[in-house]
Amino acid sequence: MRIYWLGVLAAAFTTTTFAAGDAAAAGNPRTAAMADNPFAAPSTLAFHLPPFDRIRDSDYRPAFEAGMAEELRQVAAIAHNPESPTFANTIVALERSGQLLERVAATFSNLNASNTDPEMQRIDTEMAPLLTAQRDAIHLNPALWSRVDELYNRRASLHLDPESLQLLTRYHTIFVRAGARLTPDEQARLKDLNKQISSLSTRFKQNVLKATADGAVAVDDVAQLDGLSTEQVGAAAEAAAARGMKGKWLITLQNTTNQPVLAQLTNRALRERIYKASISRGLDGPTDNTAVIAELVRLRAERAALLGYPDHAAYELADESAGTPEAVRDMIAQVAPAALARAQAEAADMQKVINAEAAAAGTPSFTLQPWDWFFYSDKVRKTRYDFDQAAVAPYFELDHVLKDGVFYAAHQLYGLNFRERHDLPVYQKDVRVFEVTDANGKSLALFLADYFARDNKQGGAWMSDYVRQTRLLLLKPVVANHLNIPKPQPGQPVLLTFDEVTTMFHEFGHALHGMLSDVRYPLLSGTAVPRDFVEYPSQYNEMWAREPSVVAHYARHYQTGAPMPPELLAKVLAAQKFNQGYATTEYLEAALLDQAWHQITVGQAPSAQQVPAFEQHALKASGLDFAPVPPRYHSTYFAHIFESGYSAGYYAYLWSEVLARDTGEWFHTHGGLTRSNGDFLRAQVLSRGRSEDPQLLFRNFYGRAPEIEPLLEYRGLASAGGGGQATGIANGR
Repeated sequence: MRIYWLGVLAAAFTTTTFAAGDAAAAGNPRTAAMADNPFAAPSTLAFHLPPFDRIRDSDYRPAFEAGMAEELRQVAAIAHNPESPTFANTIVALERSGQLLERVAATFSNLNASNTDPEMQRIDTEMAPLLTAQRDAIHLNPALWSRVDELYNRRASLHLDPESLQLLTRYHTIFVRAGARLTPDEQARLKDLNKQISSLSTRFKQNVLKATADGAVAVDDVAQLDGLSTEQVGAAAEAAAARGMKGKWLITLQNTTNQPVLAQLTNRALRERIYKASISRGLDGPTDNTAVIAELVRLRAERAALLGYPDHAAYELADESAGTPEAVRDMIAQVAPAALARAQAEAADMQKVINAEAAAAGTPSFTLQPWDWFFYSDKVRKTRYDFDQAAVAPYFELDHVLKDGVFYAAHQLYGLNFRERHDLPVYQKDVRVFEVTDANGKSLALFLADYFARDNKQGGAWMSDYVRQTRLLLLKPVVANHLNIPKPQPGQPVLLTFDEVTTMFHEFGHALHGMLSDVRYPLLSGTAVPRDFVEYPSQYNEMWAREPSVVAHYARHYQTGAPMPPELLAKVLAAQKFNQGYATTEYLEAALLDQAWHQITVGQAPSAQQVPAFEQHALKASGLDFAPVPPRYHSTYFAHIFESGYSAGYYAYLWSEVLARDTGEWFHTHGGLTRSNGDFLRAQVLSRGRSEDPQLLFRNFYGRAPEIEPLLEYRGLASAGGGGQATGIANGR
């Protein structure tokens, strides 16, 4: 899924996020070392697209150092300006600063996630604490803080427009949360904590990348791959050949606990091998993450206490829509009982199939295990809805889904048009570039599509920004979507599962949030909103993946062009509520595990050896511990919370989904897929970034407080219990 946009969000925060302690010694960015550096000046390509064909690993460190030094000089000039602080000479000046650093940081962080190499990982390790130190050098600058605080305290007399007032308020909040009010001794300790936390998060990320690549399961006998399609077997052969394993087949791992191929493989022993390879990532050897987790949660707890909070979760949630851990718990409690009940019912249905097959074959039965779930749930689904993935896949060819589904829905809703460009450089040959134009014909953005899995690419799916929209700096957005679809052999079609189709729509919802942004200030642009709001546009956009008129437009046979037969389409759509007990329970387990890790004090932090036991205890305490349904992520590869910016915030997907499903209900009530509806959502939410409080933006669109019933209905959980107004969301603060 879906989590990296937050790492790139940091890159867009300019002075409020990036910087370095020893950067002042780096000198002027126009020195000889930067003379030919591709980051030295703004890109001359369309939309300021980074010149990927000119960028080398050796360019990053000099550009980082020059950018950090430049930013420190700019910030020093702002902090020590002899004139009295004004909104223009302090806040707007901060928004204009750090542009060189912004260019290199955004590009490096994006490419380090999508196309890394050992040298980039080394640079990442070296730069992480330096960037953290510079951020502290800015936030903990007493002269700068004095100016920001003074402006905030007399904000009523400044007569600012609403967006400017929001910007001032946001800066003040960021500085306070960064420790601007602490004593010098406390700030010194905070700086040390931040450096350590940054380094540990980087180590966790690199361990997960390597462990996921190393965890791939090699198969010697193609017969063991029975159940996979010809295209999937070819992709496994291609993956093996890419690692010099000709004559073998390689099942690479995705970032989640359970693996998609387990739904098809008939060989139970191989299913178990793959599952155990997945859950063992980061548990031992050179990629062991247990010590990293133990130290990371202890340091986060200490930092929270230093800043005046009982724990890290309280610190993080104070700046989110939820407001408190209690609000998160209350919201989850509205969904958890129905989800678990449905998962248990689903498991019982599968156990009946297992028992019946064993009786028919005259063999001993067995108890449903996690590696069996997808295989037997697929059998139940085939029986209940009378279709299988092999019959559906030919209608979900990637290019059709992208152009006739994802782009089509965006055109119908917002009037957008997409033209593929082959004249711009890319960082990897499979990446595609599209110029996006608005309904009036004006160029709006560039969209990069990077859909195939690679060993040097982080797992999951995410959206990222290379350039953020801002009227202040006259910049239009450059955004990218990333998936990890196995690449087939040359000449073979790219046929998707419906989950992959939905993921494409989801990530494009993030892209739309970035591309449709129309705000003045970089800090408030696009997806720069709370984590429990940022998933709202993406989860809302998922609805169009299953909207009958949209599906009918993109679900066409890749060979004949024939539309999916109406009866098959009806079965596909009806089946989308199937297995939602599992999907919701695995997610809630992970969300509650995240909260458990971050609601502890320093004294409660476990040792490295105790990390697995802590996780087991947390899952049991959650009330959702159900053996056949493991959490979506176990701790040692739970990248969202230990390196991607979602610490204490993984609940955000469910919180945002309440808003998304309410929005879906609104669309259907108001006529569905129409330009007037799309333009209204664009005007009220998608174009606004954080120029207004996000919860107010939603209320202005929806007309009332969020309600949880549409979510329960969408997931097919309404009949299993739960319901009522989502008061935790509406009144979270």
